[in-house]
Amino acid sequence: MKSTNTPEYKAIIEKLVAARKAKKLSQAALAKLLGKHQSYIAKIEIGERRIDIIELLEIGKIVELDFSKISS
Repeated sequence: MKSTNTPEYKAIIEKLVAARKAKKLSQAALAKLLGKHQSYIAKIEIGERRIDIIELLEIGKIVELDFSKISS
């Protein structure tokens, strides 16, 4: 399994968390919109679960993350 500890991966997750909070969504609210449990979001945010590209796109769409700025 790939690491969730790389600086690049951590930066992406930090941007997802910031975007979720900017939308004033709790982990539970975001999880509900995705049809998942709150623990799913929590594990992604603390690095216990690695997010795949499809999940990144789904979450990014909900929190309106600007993917053109994700690597900056």
